[in-house]
Amino acid sequence: MEEEEKLRLARLFTETLATPDEIRDDWGKMIVETVLPEGVWSREGLNARDRSLITIAALTALHRPNELRLHIPRGRHNGLSREEICEVIMHMAIYGGFPVAVEGMAVAKEIFDAEKDS
Repeated sequence: MEEEEKLRLARLFTETLATPDEIRDDWGKMIVETVLPEGVWSREGLNARDRSLITIAALTALHRPNELRLHIPRGRHNGLSREEICEVIMHMAIYGGFPVAVEGMAVAKEIFDAEKDS
């Protein structure tokens, strides 16, 4: 990927994530190089759909609602149904605790309600 394209993509990410202006481009490039599209998400071992399911599970268990707001729509884009997303969040109630699953369900509802409106 060319530097200009990396910067464009990096800025898309940092528009969504709260990032101080002083580090915005460097932070965004780090995300591009380690996560998307050149990083872990591009590896061949798992498809994007499965990676989304795993990521939603991990973010739920770790109580990361802001990141869930980014990854639930990405999971939908990668082919996950609403039911699958809800099931993985429910599953995390056992392994991560009910409070994190309650928060995850609230985020999922927020995202699903926004889907209806668009």
